[in-house]
Amino acid sequence: MSSQTSRLKTMKLEELLQRSVWDVDEERHIEILKQEGLRVNALILLCPMGCYSIAGDKLIMSYEGCVECGTCRVLSRSDQIRWEHPKSGRGIQYRYM
Repeated sequence: MSSQTSRLKTMKLEELLQRSVWDVDEERHIEILKQEGLRVNALILLCPMGCYSIAGDKLIMSYEGCVECGTCRVLSRSDQIRWEHPKSGRGIQYRYM
């Protein structure tokens, strides 16, 4: 096993994500359509990047740091959240080396 492969196996997720590059599009690829019936606590707790938060009595989604994992898509109905992949070439670009 090469030393670089060994190093990757011991790196923490945060270190790997710091190598990644985000090419954030001005157009949102995730949008909250309606909050009624939305599993707000689940979205806040389970989004791995912490993209969901509460401001006053409203749920806010900051799509800029999204890693496109689809957790919010699984936790909500299509009439509550619009989830699409960013336009080609946009979004997160993972860098492992």
